[in-house]
Amino acid sequence: MIVRRWQSYGLVLGTLLLIAASSRQTTTPLPIAGTLTVLAAASLTEPFTAIGKRLEQLHPGLRIHFNFAGSQALRMQLEQGAPADVFASANLAQMKLAKRSGVVHDEAPVFAKNHLTLIVPSKNPGQITGLQALATPGIKLVLAGRHVPAGHYSRRILRRAATDYGEAFEARVLQNLVSEEHNVKQVVTKIQLGEADAGMAYVSDITLQMSNAIRSIPIPDAYNLAADYPIAMVKDTRQPAAAQVFIDFVRSEQGQAILKSYNFVPVLE
Repeated sequence: MIVRRWQSYGLVLGTLLLIAASSRQTTTPLPIAGTLTVLAAASLTEPFTAIGKRLEQLHPGLRIHFNFAGSQALRMQLEQGAPADVFASANLAQMKLAKRSGVVHDEAPVFAKNHLTLIVPSKNPGQITGLQALATPGIKLVLAGRHVPAGHYSRRILRRAATDYGEAFEARVLQNLVSEEHNVKQVVTKIQLGEADAGMAYVSDITLQMSNAIRSIPIPDAYNLAADYPIAMVKDTRQPAAAQVFIDFVRSEQGQAILKSYNFVPVLE
């Protein structure tokens, strides 16, 4: 009787250990390997590059290839069949269009926010002190194109400011527009090179390395806008596991800390 009881206990214990071992095996994450292609808004160049390096350290078999450009250009590339695994946009509108055309999954959480700022060359030859000065005749202004998120936001800011500076304010400012760029990084480059008196870029675009060449002039909150950055997996991805790992890391505490270090506003705080 006692022997049989101990045999029963032993059988139960053995079964429990087997279940526990099996559970550990099924929950252990598989190593992520291969090449992941991420299409991301140009303004994400610095933080996503840092995130990519960190993920490659965590997953030695993983290589991440980035294509940074204007969100609208990247969305069009996807619609034309460009191979990719993840799409990160600088606004909700381009992601909405990508969903509508069926190139990305519907789940596209916002992972960060950003704001625009006025930028001028360090010597400020146009003597720009704020938005109102952009309407001064002869000022050379450079903006991102109207279909680029940064360009769209810039024009909305001008329309908001027109409530205080007069109905014709936006039109007067745009008369000074000498160049429209394909992405916001090109706006920054034009100002760095002194090819224009003023432009608008994201706060995150102005790094410490640029402080000798560019001055940032804050845009009042009453006129400024919060840019939402969504991220989604591409439907035709051949690396769904790696794509999900990238998206999860961007939204993780560590990923959000990297974004914050580049002056983005985290959304998971």
